[in-house]
Amino acid sequence: MVRNDSLVPDAKSGLKKLEAKVMSEKGYKVNKDQPENVKYEVAKDIGVPLKNGDNGNMTAKQAGKIGGTIGGPMVKELIKMAQKNVLNK
Repeated sequence: MVRNDSLVPDAKSGLKKLEAKVMSEKGYKVNKDQPENVKYEVAKDIGVPLKNGDNGNMTAKQAGKIGGTIGGPMVKELIKMAQKNVLNK
């Protein structure tokens, strides 16, 4: 069984804002109303055939390239935020 609910209700919107911030800093155009659509621009940039809807033909490696391109910089930013928070205490 997959749980898709969040333990922290505002976490999802906060992560979407972080994703938009990080990806816009990387030079991607981010739609403020739909920041999750940046994944299509990333996929196009790295040559992965991502489309809206069913992507069952995509390999795990291709999906990982998209996720890594977005998630890697997000993790780096989260670490910077945590380090700053620790230093300010």
